[in-house]
Amino acid sequence: MKMLAIDLGASSGRGIVGEFDGKKLTLNEIHRFSNDPVMVGNTFHWDTLRIFFEIKAALNKCALSDDRDIKSVAIDTWGVDYGLLDRNGRLLGNPHNYRDTLTDNIQEYAYKKVPVSEFYGTTGIQLININTVFQLLARLREDPGALDKAEKLLFMPDLLNYFLTGEMRTEYTIASTGALLDAKTRNWAFDMIEKFGIPSKIFTDISMPGTKVGKLRSSIVEEFGGTMSPDIYLTASHDTASAVAAVPANGNDFTYISSGTWSLMGTELDAPNTEKAALEYGFANEGGVGGKIRFLKNIMGLWLEQESRRQWAREGKKYSYDELSDMAVASKPLRSFIDPADNRFAAPGNMPKRIADFCRETNQPVPETVGEIVRCIFDSLAMKYRQTAEQIDLLKGHRVPFINIVGGGTKEAPLCRFAASACGRPVIAGPTEATAIGNLAVQAIGLGEIGSLSEAREVVRNSFDVKEYEPENTDMWDEGYERFIKIAK
Repeated sequence: MKMLAIDLGASSGRGIVGEFDGKKLTLNEIHRFSNDPVMVGNTFHWDTLRIFFEIKAALNKCALSDDRDIKSVAIDTWGVDYGLLDRNGRLLGNPHNYRDTLTDNIQEYAYKKVPVSEFYGTTGIQLININTVFQLLARLREDPGALDKAEKLLFMPDLLNYFLTGEMRTEYTIASTGALLDAKTRNWAFDMIEKFGIPSKIFTDISMPGTKVGKLRSSIVEEFGGTMSPDIYLTASHDTASAVAAVPANGNDFTYISSGTWSLMGTELDAPNTEKAALEYGFANEGGVGGKIRFLKNIMGLWLEQESRRQWAREGKKYSYDELSDMAVASKPLRSFIDPADNRFAAPGNMPKRIADFCRETNQPVPETVGEIVRCIFDSLAMKYRQTAEQIDLLKGHRVPFINIVGGGTKEAPLCRFAASACGRPVIAGPTEATAIGNLAVQAIGLGEIGSLSEAREVVRNSFDVKEYEPENTDMWDEGYERFIKIAK
């Protein structure tokens, strides 16, 4: 049986065909494309129609090949961003990118309407400006009539599913990223939404991962010459939710890191934790597969390296990621740290300068070479993982024995090795394509080919290799951590 996963990240997208024989899952990437947000005036947008064009290109490649027999298609994307539709179902402008500056300084304004304790107690979501509720509130602050023409709001994967099928559905895991759901009831927090002045009519019913959305629009089937008409399913539409579904853990007691542009680090719970300590530590309660809560923290991830690499390219110095890793390993360890949570590192720009400025301001040795900058990034991320792992241990009431790292960040072997040493526990790295694998596994659950989340993880263990890293030189890392926590939030 074949399925197609459309996996959309903040910088690229892929179409991956998965074939499941009842025991193992194999992958075949059939289409890859860049995802390039566009600055228009002072507003940062997603090029949504171009993204949809590329999704249809992936479908067309299936139609022109032996993959025309795919049974289903599902889309996962990054969280929080959305499109607005008018009463005729037409898109009201290109969706904003979560890195847009519209939400600057929005939280103080928001908490005058709904206090922090009520907000977190209801939603259980980490307090960061990019949350959908803050995006909507910022629009209303700028223009009180900004939502007057909006009939429906659809998160990015739901919007793209609508383009494919004409059906408007809101998938649970993606909706949970927006701080608009009641974490306990797993439905819209309409009382809170109304306090913010957001019209409740724009929200559609919540559907769970594995739900069938519908068939391709007949017009799209015609574009492919009528050779295929797969069902469109809701996967765990938030890419991290799909990645976590693919964690190859055997049992429930594990900490995970979905490593890529962001590092999403957390554990699975059966029910949300909205206690004061969880709020103070900055954890979010997001929706997962099989009734699970993804209790996690958003940590600035390999964006720090990616944006540094872009800056060096702008200066005429082009490096591969392997070259950057080699230079980092050759540099002195634990020399200086940044706090990845510092807001200065969130926006595009001259990342190496910002890193140097942070170290200078905190009276640390200032990294100057390319290798020293990347080593500072890797060491700082590893220390942030330790800080977060210890917070998870405290909230769970025991030490979690190991860490699973999944996603593209597993290719950065030095970072995985440093994470094991910093955290003082084994790191199991892989699979790399966790998001696409989780996307496909949830489709298989929806199709009745896999029975449960635990069965899906068994399939992952049977199908893909992982690598284990043991802690090394822990005394050195312990000393470094004492310095790190003095400059970290």
